[in-house]
Amino acid sequence: MTQPTILVVDDERAIHRFLKPALMAEGYRVVQAMTGAEALTLAPEIRPDAIVLDLGLPDLDGKEVIQRLRRTSQVPIVILSARDRESEKVRALDLGADDYVEKPFGVGELMARLRAALRHARPSRDDTMLVAGDVEVDLAAHVVRKAGREVKLTRREFEVLVVLLRQAGKVVTHSHLLREVWGPATDGNAQYLRVYVGQIRQKLEDDPATPRLILTEPGIGYRLV
Repeated sequence: MTQPTILVVDDERAIHRFLKPALMAEGYRVVQAMTGAEALTLAPEIRPDAIVLDLGLPDLDGKEVIQRLRRTSQVPIVILSARDRESEKVRALDLGADDYVEKPFGVGELMARLRAALRHARPSRDDTMLVAGDVEVDLAAHVVRKAGREVKLTRREFEVLVVLLRQAGKVVTHSHLLREVWGPATDGNAQYLRVYVGQIRQKLEDDPATPRLILTEPGIGYRLV
């Protein structure tokens, strides 16, 4: 079985010294880059299975690197950055990043986010069925089931759930959800989403007060586990 290749882009040598053996221990092949320009040169050559990208690079802003990569590739990108402003995270995710981990970080969390990004990148065996835990969505029949029992969702609830399921494991920003469900002319009011996500949780979560299926990323969006 071929080792998945991870391109790590960070200008801190200490991060490379720490991450390379940790990733190799998980069975990954690791390629390192210190600058955005180096990453943009390496990516089409080595065709990595995923990229771990710092936003604060010495030559290019990481968001610009995401933008350029997305012109030709849908490789999973996990942001690793000390920038903790919500606006930075939202912008990076809206540009096409799959997830983010804040520095300082736990290696276990990074590996879990990386595995989720890699799973999401694999093509689905059946594009008409979406499954998360005991929740199953039949796109062709427009039917939602939980533990085999049909659950009635409104059209908007169904559309929100499908967007989250298609991006399972990823953080989906408020703005992305609003565009996908309400269209590009939406006024960006995240209150719509709080209402609809709350309704979906009431119908699909075992305990809506302690959701385990649809998690809130405060100030940013939602993640379907």
